[in-house]
Order: sequence, then C-alpha cells, then structure tokens
Amino acid sequence: MGLSADFRLERTDEGLTVRLFGDWTAVGLDRAGVRLDHALKRRAVTHFDLSELGRFDTAGAHALIGAAGASAEMSGIAVRSDVAHLLNLVWGLPPCPLETPPRRKMPALMWVLARIGRGVVHAGAQAFLNFAFYGRLLTALAKLILDPRRFRAAPTVDLMQRVGLDALPIIMVTNFFIGATIAFLGTDLLRQFGASVFTVELVGVGMLREFGVVIAGVILAGRSASSFAAEIGAMKMNQEVDAIQVLGVDPFEALVLPRFIAMVTMTPLLNFVAMIAGVIGGVAVIWTVADLTPAFFFERMLQNVGIRHFWVGIAKAPVFAIVIAAIGCRQGLEVGGDVEQLGRRVTAAVVQALFAIIVIDALFALLYMEMSV
Repeated sequence: MGLSADFRLERTDEGLTVRLFGDWTAVGLDRAGVRLDHALKRRAVTHFDLSELGRFDTAGAHALIGAAGASAEMSGIAVRSDVAHLLNLVWGLPPCPLETPPRRKMPALMWVLARIGRGVVHAGAQAFLNFAFYGRLLTALAKLILDPRRFRAAPTVDLMQRVGLDALPIIMVTNFFIGATIAFLGTDLLRQFGASVFTVELVGVGMLREFGVVIAGVILAGRSASSFAAEIGAMKMNQEVDAIQVLGVDPFEALVLPRFIAMVTMTPLLNFVAMIAGVIGGVAVIWTVADLTPAFFFERMLQNVGIRHFWVGIAKAPVFAIVIAAIGCRQGLEVGGDVEQLGRRVTAAVVQALFAIIVIDALFALLYMEMSV
C-alpha cells in the first residue's frame, strides 16, 4: 500500500516551496487537498518539489489546482511528465469543491409549505394517471363489447369467487356489529327523549343509505385493491407481463379486465349482504334492549324508511367497484423491479382506494341533497 497524501511548506531564498509526499490519488488523498488549500491562502508558491511524490491521478490534480490555482504552473511540476499531463488535462475543467458547503437549513414554515406543495402536485399527477387509466379501460371494454370472444370466462369466474364469495363472511360480520352499534347508540340517546322507537329509522336509513355500502367498500379497498396490486406487481417483477406481451396477448385484457368485471359484478351483491347484515344487527339489539319485536321493526321500517334508501345506497356500489378495481390494477402495473416498489404500490393502492371511496360518498351525498332524494 502507498502512503497517504501529505505536504510540507518550506521557506527558501527563492520563495515558498511546497514539498508533496505520498499518493495524491482518489484513495490516498483524504483531506490533504483541503489542508493544502487552507495553507496556501494568500500565499504565492514559487516551486513544487515532487521528488517524494508517489502516485498521482486526476483527483490529485483537482486538489492541487484547486488549492494552488495559477501557481500550479510554477517550476517543479514539469519534472514529472505524468503530473504535467494530468494537470493540463484537468486545467480546463470546472474546479471540484474541496469541501461540501453546509446545506442551508430551510425555515420550518417553508419546509411545511414545500411538503404541502409537493403533496398537491403528487395528488394531481396521480389523479391524472387514474383518469388516463380509466380511458384505457373504457377502450378495452368497447373492444370486448364489439368482440365478445375476447372475454375470458375462466379467470373472471375465479376472481368473482375470490372477490365476492370469499369476502362475504368478513363483510357480514363487520356490518352486523356496525348495525348493532348504531342501534345501541340510538336506543341510549333517544330513550332520554322518550323516542326509542325512532331507532328503527336510524338503523334503517343509516345501514341502507350509508354505512352498509361504505363499510363494504372500505373492506374491498383493503382486501381486493391490495390483492390486485400485489398480484399484478409480482407478475411485473417476475417479467411475466413481458412474457404475455411476447406471446401476442394484451396484458390489459388478460389481467385488468377480468378483475374489473369480477369486481363490478360482485360488489352490488356484497353491498346487499352488508345492508341485510347491518339491519339484522340492529334488530337483535333493539329486540334485546328496547323490547321491540322484529315484526314491529320491519313493519315500521317498511312504512317510514321504504325502498328508496336501499336504491340510494346500492347505486353507489358500481362506482365504488370501478374505482377500487382501477386503482388496484393501475398500481400493480406501475411496479418496478424490486420488492420495495411492490410494497409502496400496494400501500398506495389501499390508501388511494380508501380516499376515493370517502370522497365519492361525500359527492353522492351532495348530489342526493340537491336532488332531494
């Protein structure tokens, strides 16, 4: 191994001499260039002694030129032809900073505003990409309608089972307890006003119009959107999507359309089951706590709630299904070649699907309010 780069300043009758030692290379340089730069501040060098200089490369040339400046052309350099050649080669290049300037600390308010700005730009970009994906999805659906032979029945039916039937237990149990919770709160609150009977309307409207479809959508967003993103993303990582393209098959038709059709087909059924489970949970609590029989509950529900709120809630199901399927599949297709990308895309699929469900539900509420529905 060579010696680390070093130097010594010597004052002679002729002027200031810089004696270089060791290897002035990228490996051996360390902080010798910085120390030389500090030592030569406002000093004129008349001679460079290279008699004890070891190896020399462009890193050493940068350091020497940066520290000595024009003085690097003084006598002594020409003794070593390799040094002179490298100095001439590096001379016209922009100087490399010997020390990284301290990073200017951004004020806290500016940092917060910058983060918000980047978040807004990222959200806008994601929204644009989602709309572009919807356009491609509509094009693929149009091709499928014009040529039904493109329909892939086997994977679609398999996905319908996974998306729909396999999700029934968790959706039923969750909405049962949501309905029971609403009934508990309603009975306890309305009893103070002697109006426990109105808990029937609270459970009916809440489960049919809002909670049933929203809770089912949230479960599907966490369950199906993540599944779609993980499955397609894993295929992208293993280059299976590229293999499908090589075989002449459109990956969009083979991977996205079956998942989209399965989700749109099964989501209304899941929402219907969610509503029924929530209502049954409310009936169980009201029968136990408020001592109102199931027959009275359903009779009052038919008279005062009606079928209108059921259709209001079930109309959201296809929209939620389109959003969940599209976001999950798009994030899966965006996966790169590493596991970290897969994890980020799966997380993004769940977060975006949940956010979209809440926003769309709020928009539906505003729409129905304007329509007096």
